[in-house]
Amino acid sequence: MEKNLGIKSQTYYPFTAFLVSAIILVIFYLKKGENSLSAEDSTTKHGNSSERCNYYSGKWVFDNKAYPLYKGSQCPIMTEDFACEKFGRKDLMYQNWRWQPHHCDLPRFNGRRLLESLRNKRVVFVGDSLGRNQWMSMVCMLVSTIPSLDNSLQLQRIIYRFQATEYNATIDFYWSPFLVESNCDDAWEHRGLENRVVRFQAIEKHATHWADADILIFDSYIWWRDSQIKFLWGSFDDQNGIYKEVSMPHSFEQGLQTWSDWLELHINRHRTRLFFVTMSPTHSWAEEWGRSADQNCYGETQQIRKEGYQGRGSDPRAMQVLEAAIDKLKKRGLTVQILNITQLSEYRREAHPSIYRKYWQSLTEYQLSHPSNYSDCAHWCLPGVPDTWNELLYAHLFHD
Repeated sequence: MEKNLGIKSQTYYPFTAFLVSAIILVIFYLKKGENSLSAEDSTTKHGNSSERCNYYSGKWVFDNKAYPLYKGSQCPIMTEDFACEKFGRKDLMYQNWRWQPHHCDLPRFNGRRLLESLRNKRVVFVGDSLGRNQWMSMVCMLVSTIPSLDNSLQLQRIIYRFQATEYNATIDFYWSPFLVESNCDDAWEHRGLENRVVRFQAIEKHATHWADADILIFDSYIWWRDSQIKFLWGSFDDQNGIYKEVSMPHSFEQGLQTWSDWLELHINRHRTRLFFVTMSPTHSWAEEWGRSADQNCYGETQQIRKEGYQGRGSDPRAMQVLEAAIDKLKKRGLTVQILNITQLSEYRREAHPSIYRKYWQSLTEYQLSHPSNYSDCAHWCLPGVPDTWNELLYAHLFHD
């Protein structure tokens, strides 16, 4: 009897040990799988776990618990051209939408983590007022995340500078609407110019201001849409300069050629990360979504629901030119990450300032009563869509 019990126990305990080990291994791999699908990961939820997620294929999801990421009134450095609530906008639901990729989650923005990674570094947004729109969004996201953050702000003619003092981290916006030199390079004095003149082969004057950056985020598109752009061979002081009108997309292509040539020769591939933000759509023609031709984004409170919608404010040829320029750089060993914000922003006709803003000066009573003529349907209210652009930037910075 005792002998039989001994034989049984000798068989039973090794089997039990094996079973327990197997269960522990299963739990370990299941837990590992859970972690790999967390919001702090950029792999897809389906298929091969090594497959990278397409952040830009997704939909807008209403989320009034987590969004907005900050309140405009609590961002002490908010400029008035994006402060829609301050200037009377009452419908604020445009602030409560979260971009949800189809097969993964965007990582939650963490201001402290970002600033820690930017310690002793410099970030520069380079471009036009839409780049400034995104820069202002980023600054508000950081200030609101860390209310006690010791910081300083300097607003100069071509450089807006935010510095997180305790991190020695600098986040700048540099005004250069064409990237290359133009007669619009003064951020305060470019209004009212009848003709836009571009020195399409000259970029050095601008590039010296951002050549030492650790992260560069470029944008340039909307100014190139002007049909009256003139290319200049020679300097602005040269009375014998040669001028020629060049249209889109050839003008944009020539400008990007100069930009990419400069990057190839001067950027430190081991230090500087490069991004290019695609064209930000406008919503100036309401007939595109079934309203009368004399209307625009004013009064809109709902998104466009048609999947894949594209308005005529976005030029597919410009996207092709940009992709070709970046592909050429990649073949030469220089990587520029595209932040493809165009399609996700196309749906957001309701998120523009329209008449709820102050740009240079307040709108007059006449202008306020004629929103079809005086609405801003190009820039974006803050908090709003540019916050998502920065969430995408954050995802690429930490998960690529």
